[in-house]
Amino acid sequence: MTKISNALLAELSALRAAIERLAPPPPALPDWPAADAFVWQEAHDRLQPVGNVNRVALDLIKSVEPQTRLLLENTKRFAHGLGANNVLLWGARGMGKSSLIKAVHHKLVSGADLPLKLVEIHREDIESLPRLLAIMREATDYRFIVFCDDLSFDGVDASYKSLKAALEGGDRIMCSSTPPQTAATSCPAK
Repeated sequence: MTKISNALLAELSALRAAIERLAPPPPALPDWPAADAFVWQEAHDRLQPVGNVNRVALDLIKSVEPQTRLLLENTKRFAHGLGANNVLLWGARGMGKSSLIKAVHHKLVSGADLPLKLVEIHREDIESLPRLLAIMREATDYRFIVFCDDLSFDGVDASYKSLKAALEGGDRIMCSSTPPQTAATSCPAK
């Protein structure tokens, strides 16, 4: 009996080793203190730190002062753990929607000790939003602005469902303690 058990144990050990070689390693946790902004890389299930965010100063954004004030106040409330709303900025391409999001984030984190991170997800990666949120859920010390530049959907596109579930607070993908604020920019569907 011992001889069979040892042989079986050896086979099981070899099988386990083979499976471990085939399985991808778990994604590395982001180095949150490394940057204030990250870009989601869906192909690798990781957040790439962005050391130098391309942004303009908030006071250089003109002709949208009421909207800027509302976005700044809403995001400030969110950063401090108070009630806040998800945000959808829409308009023609090149009107400064992404610039406004980046400028508001920068204004709030500059010189302040706010644990607020900016995370960009590309439009083609929206379906991976649940995986992104699962990674962010582990970072309980931080709050996140998730934004998607140039968000648009066509009639046969179903990827909006991941975004819809996040905005509606789907229990499988939203962080219960610190849900991310979602800012999406879009242009009209073609």
